[in-house]
Amino acid sequence: MTKEKKQEKMDDKELKNEAQEACDSARSDTAQPEAKSEAETYLDNWKRTQADFVNYKRRAEQEKEDTVKFGNSMLLLSLLPVLDDLQRALESIPADIKNMPWVEGIRLIERKFSSSLESQGVKVIPTEGEAFDPNVHEAAMHVEGADGMIVKELQKGYKIHDRVIRPAMVTVGNGN
Repeated sequence: MTKEKKQEKMDDKELKNEAQEACDSARSDTAQPEAKSEAETYLDNWKRTQADFVNYKRRAEQEKEDTVKFGNSMLLLSLLPVLDDLQRALESIPADIKNMPWVEGIRLIERKFSSSLESQGVKVIPTEGEAFDPNVHEAAMHVEGADGMIVKELQKGYKIHDRVIRPAMVTVGNGN
């Protein structure tokens, strides 16, 4: 235990003892009503301050966890267009060179890149065949299809630890 924490505990105990003594003396039959109310006020203020401090520590800890959890989100967001371009390039490879070794090497790089993002908590938002959810999807246009259902994905969306970092751009069915 650090010296500061020991001092903090000692100060805390002293304050508590003083407040308790003041409250005890205020309870005695010979105590004046003013002293009793003053002691109760001090005790209430002390309890309120303790609760405020506990809440502050809890908030600070939560903010620290969020910073660690989501600190890389801007970097990961800036890498997503690179992944999109790589995936589009692999989809547009002509059939006559699809099985060449260097193309397979590029596919391996894309898989490794995707798995690296997944290891950092990045997940693809499911789209096609799903119901449109404005919290995770961005509707680009309405087309023929089941009402409120996603017909086609135009751009993948991603989450990091259940927080959307880029919504999926989709086309939504209009019920025709």
